[in-house]
Amino acid sequence: MPSSSLWITGPTLSGKTNRLIEEFCIKGQQIQSPLNQVFPTVRPENSQSDIAATRLQQDHDQIGNFQHTEPQILILAANAENRINLMDRIFEATSEQYPYHSTTPLGFFEDEVILFWPLLIQALDLRGQFPLRLRPETEQELASRFWRPQIEKLQQPGVSLERMIRRTLDLFQLAAFSCTPTEEIGMILQQGFEEVGAGSPSTLENFYANIVELLQQWQHWCCQRGLLTYGIITELYWRYLLPNSTYQQHLIHRYPFVLADDVDEYPAITYQLFDFLLDHGAVGVFTYNPDGAIRLGLGADPEYLAQLQKGCQIEALEAAQNLAQEIGEPIVELVVDDYLNTSIYQLPAYFQSIETRSRAALLRETAEVIVKDINLGIVKPEEVAIIAPGLDAIARYSLISILNHAGIAVESLKEQRPLISYPMIRALLSILTLVYPGLGRLVDRNAVAEMLVVLSQRSITKREKEIDGQENLQKNNDIDPVRAGLLADHCFYPDITHPRLLPIETFSRWDRVGYRATRVYNQILEWIEKQRSQQQQRQLPNPIFLLDRAIQKFFISTYLSFAELSALRELMETATHYWEVERRLQQNSQLQVTEGITDDLVEEGLSSSTVEKFIQFLRRGVVSANPYPVRSIGHSPPAVTLATIFQYRASRKCHRWQFWLDVGSPLWLSGGTATLYGAPLFLQGQLGNCWTIEDTQKSDRERLRRILLDLLSRVTYSHSSSVNGSNEHRIYLCHSDFAVNGQEQTGPLLPLVYSSASYPG
Repeated sequence: MPSSSLWITGPTLSGKTNRLIEEFCIKGQQIQSPLNQVFPTVRPENSQSDIAATRLQQDHDQIGNFQHTEPQILILAANAENRINLMDRIFEATSEQYPYHSTTPLGFFEDEVILFWPLLIQALDLRGQFPLRLRPETEQELASRFWRPQIEKLQQPGVSLERMIRRTLDLFQLAAFSCTPTEEIGMILQQGFEEVGAGSPSTLENFYANIVELLQQWQHWCCQRGLLTYGIITELYWRYLLPNSTYQQHLIHRYPFVLADDVDEYPAITYQLFDFLLDHGAVGVFTYNPDGAIRLGLGADPEYLAQLQKGCQIEALEAAQNLAQEIGEPIVELVVDDYLNTSIYQLPAYFQSIETRSRAALLRETAEVIVKDINLGIVKPEEVAIIAPGLDAIARYSLISILNHAGIAVESLKEQRPLISYPMIRALLSILTLVYPGLGRLVDRNAVAEMLVVLSQRSITKREKEIDGQENLQKNNDIDPVRAGLLADHCFYPDITHPRLLPIETFSRWDRVGYRATRVYNQILEWIEKQRSQQQQRQLPNPIFLLDRAIQKFFISTYLSFAELSALRELMETATHYWEVERRLQQNSQLQVTEGITDDLVEEGLSSSTVEKFIQFLRRGVVSANPYPVRSIGHSPPAVTLATIFQYRASRKCHRWQFWLDVGSPLWLSGGTATLYGAPLFLQGQLGNCWTIEDTQKSDRERLRRILLDLLSRVTYSHSSSVNGSNEHRIYLCHSDFAVNGQEQTGPLLPLVYSSASYPG
């Protein structure tokens, strides 16, 4: 490997990304690019405006399609949000003067597989059709359908079929990340779970063999239809595309420089990519956090990636003074190494504990402490973070409700709230059942009543706010829940084939509904009947058009919060993707019968049964409202951050005050859902070895150590004091004796509670 490659290592907040940007500016000047010839100082001002405009137009003509054909810098970030932040910082430093391509590791593999799909068609003898990537939730839906005839092969005592299907797909993805052939998955599971497996060796061997067989069938079925998942994309890349000589020539020419931020979060396959590029003359700059490994257990292999430093110049950075340096090791020793002795250390005054008997009281007291200190001016909302090992819906709702009631905004990181939990989404699905035939089993009077309430929402005027005395009220319902219930009871005709709304005169006492509600109900009825008529006349191409019309008709003109807008956008993205997948399956199934299939016949084949499957798909709650882009555009109000440990660490945020919620929970040690089943077995240092209970305990202790050091490093550190005499930084340890399920909390962080002072409030 060339010695000009650079390996930048250091703890959290040590300036690794800043050094990466500095190296980007240096490498960018070395690329022969039309972008580098752009004159950066001329501004179209005064008499020079015509000359400047002409020069800029010439530069634009020179650039042309450079980004697709000429060398550029490859920049990788751990996830999409980090990539956006990194691009913002690069833009500020360079004004995009140098050519680069920014993406994530998985995004890079996906782009390359799609771009060089013809090579894979030749290598695997696939049908010539453009590839379509499946979302994870769609992947599980199709896998469930595909494996249904052989589903008994995945049955395991104590594990539901849905969870087992998800586990099987995750194992396939983990194997692809580690460059492990699919046919070797069974052997790795057999060797890895030898001591902890349940059942006889022959039974387990057959079970693992069934998993391999089903995965191979699934991969072949998807590839023949041009359907790609992250697991399939990754396996196609390392197994077929990267070894291809034609692709290698293009790869070497396109990326003479590669910059990768936070490689401790990358899967093992990226080592193969980096190693190949460096061996063929590329220059690399990598940043690495020895105590990072945030995605360890989700496919990352930091120890394997660390081997890249052998061929690089190593630059070690030191972090500025922070709490991790000041108190990190004593806390780790107290929690991890000497947890049985709870009296050997007294935490500093900026550690304060909030202790209650029940978790409900803990949530309320925690929120009240935040409200009190913000109102006193001790801390600002954007300087506060609530961090928990796991956030259930009750805790999230309680904290957000209390803080919002006090006028404090809350930013919930990656909330993962199911789409079906939004009333607007349920109302739109009810519209589908009233327009498309054969969906009567999916709608009832309660759903119709809710639909009427939601569709009758409107933004209230300033005069109405003054009359009602509710300045914070943004929307009002012309049909309230009581009237909606009456209308659903008397004007909804349930039918398996054609459920429908009836004229309001069907209700003998319709005069009790009132003028405004009657007018709005008639408008809703007229609009639905119009859409039903167009559907019967085949003037409605597919349900995506109906959903878009309903959103334009009932929601766009009203006030919508960012969360509601996100839900509507995610619904449209999900529906579009779902119908693309169904259309692809319909095309392939009909192609086996005849080649003379038109687009109209394909659309006709997507009947009400597809709409029914789509509604049931959303009602399972597997789709959450996280559309693209991942953050709002423009100024956001100052808000308290609410996140799980994994979400907070992955976001790279820093706060002056941290509230460690449920500090007595055992999830601090186990990692919770941030670990996939069988993930340790596919680490390069573990392949073929048995994973023992001792290995699990050691891994849990190491994870807890990294979590503690990382969270302490992200406390904004200052020696000064505020106007009220309190420390600039503070950590609240929030503990309840009993968890939400009534069990006693006996987690590994309890010694911290015993060694800290109680909150004086």
